[in-house]
Amino acid sequence: MRLKYLLSTGLLLLSVAGADAYTVFVSNEKDNTVSVIDSETLTVTQTIKVGQRPRGIALARNGAWLLVCASDDNIVQVFDAKTLEFVKTLPSGPDPELFVLHPKGNPLYIANEDDNIVTVVDIEKGTVVTEIPVGVEPEGMGISPDGSVLVNTSETTNMAHFIDTASNKTIDNVLVDARPRYAEFTPDGAQVWVSSEIGGTVSVIDAKTRKVLGKVSFQIPGVNADAIQPVGVRIARDGKKAFVALGPANRVAVVDVASRKVERYLLVGQRVWQLDFTPDGKQLFTTNGTSNDVSIIDVEKLRVTKSVKVGRYPWGVVVAPF
Repeated sequence: MRLKYLLSTGLLLLSVAGADAYTVFVSNEKDNTVSVIDSETLTVTQTIKVGQRPRGIALARNGAWLLVCASDDNIVQVFDAKTLEFVKTLPSGPDPELFVLHPKGNPLYIANEDDNIVTVVDIEKGTVVTEIPVGVEPEGMGISPDGSVLVNTSETTNMAHFIDTASNKTIDNVLVDARPRYAEFTPDGAQVWVSSEIGGTVSVIDAKTRKVLGKVSFQIPGVNADAIQPVGVRIARDGKKAFVALGPANRVAVVDVASRKVERYLLVGQRVWQLDFTPDGKQLFTTNGTSNDVSIIDVEKLRVTKSVKVGRYPWGVVVAPF
């Protein structure tokens, strides 16, 4: 919004900047759709049909491409992020669930849950570079800020696999608690936070020594321990706070990164699964699978401001810088 003030000394134009508007993409696992949300109006502006059982979702080519794991089609679909038109299909192994892009923009690393591999794909050429054997039921994918180390979590093996991206070889395997779901590096690359859904913890791993430094545990008054299931993890870009989705506990935990202590729990929708920040870091969007909505968290005030209805079983979320 721009306001003009006419002063006695002359005409002065002042710009009053409101919050930046971004585009939020949400994959709806049961509807085979992606909901498109305007972050300013907090309304669904469009819904696009995609492949079967969409889960992992990400941006590539500096936000120009939207990538969607069509898990039951065994492919990754590419859409133009602005026009929402289909661009092409990328190859993948069986049942792609989550993926992560190299910080340089290529290649793409895909967790193939049914084949116990990580598939490395050149997104420009549309070809498989190599396949990396990992543990049983790979899911979580995290990559260091410099792109040198990839971490995959295997749900049944209960391990975080550290992979050297230059050689595409596994360099270490770290045992964590039961059913690890997600891996997230701190912005400085010093630590990896791995959530364990059944174990009910987040393991904090030293990225160099690959030793577990400690674990974050969760206790919510009035909520049974077996309902507290850590899944998605996001760490603020200043590295001070981590946000952990706690599944059927219907909470997002706010954790002080330095002390690894929970500061508070934010009540969101039902079965909160994944999360993503807006590029300015001011809002955090969460996907709530069984209430079929998205919650919006004000990061500075640490409170939920609104929920937006989307499709059935929203799973993944990514926010574009436009």
